[in-house]
Amino acid sequence: MTARTPLPLRILFGAFAIVVFVFSVFPVYWMLNSALLPTSAVRDSTPHFWPDEFTLKNFITVITEPSGSIEFLPALGTSLLVTLSTVVLALLFAFFAALALTRFRFRSRRTLVVLLLVAQMIPAEAMIVSIFRVLDGWALINTVVGLTLVYLATVLPFTIWTLRGFVHGIPIELEEAAMVDGCSRMGAFFRVTLPLLGPGLTATGVFAFIQAWNEFTFALVIMNKPDTRTLPVWLNAFVQATKATDWAAIMAGSTLMAIPVIIFFLVVQGRMASGVAAGAVKG
Repeated sequence: MTARTPLPLRILFGAFAIVVFVFSVFPVYWMLNSALLPTSAVRDSTPHFWPDEFTLKNFITVITEPSGSIEFLPALGTSLLVTLSTVVLALLFAFFAALALTRFRFRSRRTLVVLLLVAQMIPAEAMIVSIFRVLDGWALINTVVGLTLVYLATVLPFTIWTLRGFVHGIPIELEEAAMVDGCSRMGAFFRVTLPLLGPGLTATGVFAFIQAWNEFTFALVIMNKPDTRTLPVWLNAFVQATKATDWAAIMAGSTLMAIPVIIFFLVVQGRMASGVAAGAVKG
């Protein structure tokens, strides 16, 4: 949309954008609003559209009282450790794989790309038994390493596929110029290509972070001891631990789960919006 677009059309598009924004944000607002209300107000037949009976009791409850036999802070630590490990390893392996698929010519290269997509299409639930038996044989059940390996295998195909497109968009002439100036091929990759991949690494990192942070099924099966549970399993146990569902406390727990994701996105969103690679070949 440009300045030449008719004013009524701009107003229409602006109104539509506002409607989409409200529909997108309202569930998040309602979750936070319910978390700041007492349980009696949440269960009231009259809806409370703002926290007119403000309280932090729900947050204190979910932090201090175990969900069944699972405590919040250990579950938070496990989720952070597994998620960050998955993101770092996924970006590292995806970077080298994307370089191999775009910068080198070898037999069955296209077949490998297709297999990456096929691997992404296989339902994760179909592999739970096999994965559990493998990890059990390696003594990796109830370990951060075991769950990280599973998450890494889950997010890596899509991460490689996505990052491959970003690497392909960076002119190979930049690497060739660096090698003419004395860089080795590996040095050109790290000194030229890697810095220009900021937006791509950020986009794929966000995907890996969200998928690992919210994953429930594998965490439930692999981490079967209370002190090794992740936050999604903790929240599920919190629901089951109450005879009458305490929706206010559940909303508080959901809010606490969403905070790390929001912080991570706020930290990296500047890199997602930047066009580093586009500006690198000008002039």
